[in-house]
Amino acid sequence: MKELVQVIASALVDHPEEVVVTETETEKAIVVELRVAADDMGKVIGKQGRIAKSIRTLVKAAATKDDKKVVVEIMQ
Repeated sequence: MKELVQVIASALVDHPEEVVVTETETEKAIVVELRVAADDMGKVIGKQGRIAKSIRTLVKAAATKDDKKVVVEIMQ
């Protein structure tokens, strides 16, 4: 999941070298934290959160194969 979020976020932002993705696995879910440069935050979130919602949807669809719950958090 980490690699998927990394590829998507890097394609969206102006500063792909500042994209940091961390993955933490708990017994109930996998938490993926995405951090980008402050001026790229709007590009990752999108108008009314549409891009962020799309990223979460793609990751959840990919996670169904592993039968895990995945939470994507966009951090500042």
